[in-house]
Amino acid sequence: MSLYTPAHFATGNRVAIARLMRDHAFATLVTPGAPEPMVSHLPLQFVPGCEPHGTLIGHFARANPHWEAAAATPSVAIFHGPHAYISPNWYTQPDRMVPTWNYAAVHAHGTLEIIEDLTEARHVLETLVHRFEHDRAKPWTFDMPPRQRDAMVGAIVAFRMRIKRLDAKFKLSQNRTAEDRGRVVAGLRNDGYPEALHTATWMEIYTDAKKDAP
Repeated sequence: MSLYTPAHFATGNRVAIARLMRDHAFATLVTPGAPEPMVSHLPLQFVPGCEPHGTLIGHFARANPHWEAAAATPSVAIFHGPHAYISPNWYTQPDRMVPTWNYAAVHAHGTLEIIEDLTEARHVLETLVHRFEHDRAKPWTFDMPPRQRDAMVGAIVAFRMRIKRLDAKFKLSQNRTAEDRGRVVAGLRNDGYPEALHTATWMEIYTDAKKDAP
């Protein structure tokens, strides 16, 4: 499964790639199979480390058959970053342009390793819960009777995926002039809806997708 990426939209910016996987953690996990591929939508936690590209951790509901298919077959986790419609009217020569879509996406490839140890599986749950609860005024935690906690852990199948390959595409108008890029950013900000504003910000930071940025 390859990602079509023209050269001007390709990036090796590991800071930006890690940020996208961190900030847009709800991914689409696809595992090839017959008669059709298995597809699940899951929050995944990116963990940088000694692996070449880091590791993803997550979990399935135990009733989801995807986990059995994915245990021995390479999968791809697709992270969708900011994206927005781009109007030809925003360019200096709109009659020569067509509508398009700006977006950033990352495909992480690897094979899932099922975590059998219940203590380690609970740690995966705790890590994910902390990721999305820690900055709330009253964070939810696993502070519950052990029997209830163990039943919750038993209802999921935790996994890790050591990332073997990362494909990233940042289509942020890099193939247009600086003037047109500025007009696109202004158009997105004028549209004003959250995803348009987010895309405009990423255009300002990552227009040169090969350059490191915060």
